Amino acid sequence: MVRTPLTPEERERGERLGALLREARGPRSMVEIAAVSGLSPETLRKIETGRAPTPAFFTVAALAGALGLSMDEIATACSPMPA
Repeated sequence: MVRTPLTPEERERGERLGALLREARGPRSMVEIAAVSGLSPETLRKIETGRAPTPAFFTVAALAGALGLSMDEIATACSPMPA
């Protein structure tokens, strides 16, 4: 399967998502948040660093629950920036 390259907007959105998750995680460890959300620490690390800029909806929902974020907060933080 050939994956289409990400657009600059998709990469930027992934970076904003990662920054939001890192901020919401605060002093808690990646291992702790990954365990609570049912993900591997490696998956969380990839999302937080922007290496996995388009995680699945259910992955984002699990992280939102573990971090006390609403999906609305995430959607607002990751929406396209005005030109």
